[in-house]
Amino acid sequence: MTRQDQEALEFLIEKAKKINMTADQVVAQRHSFAYGNSAFENSAITRKIVKEEAEKLGL
Repeated sequence: MTRQDQEALEFLIEKAKKINMTADQVVAQRHSFAYGNSAFENSAITRKIVKEEAEKLGL
């Protein structure tokens, strides 16, 4: 990674630290993360399944 790339990455990280997500955004990100990791291992997993299971768990 070049110095310029490192500086750009550090800038973006600092900018991201200042973002306050809404509760809906947090839920959407959690579902997206769960889907991405689950579907990678099992192609039968869908976004709908992730959402339904999260709702069952109260997440």
